[in-house]
Amino acid sequence: MAKKRGMTKKAASKIQSHADRTGKSKGFKSRAQRAADKKK
Repeated sequence: MAKKRGMTKKAASKIQSHADRTGKSKGFKSRAQRAADKKK
C-alpha cells in the first residue's frame, strides 16, 4: 500500500495552475489549497 504524504503547497500550486490553464476543476483548487494549509 502506498504511503500517504498529504498535500504540499507545491502540489496545490501545480493543481491550481493546471485548473487555470484548462478551465476545469475550479472547485478542486480551493480544496487543494486548504489541504496544503492544514499540513504542517
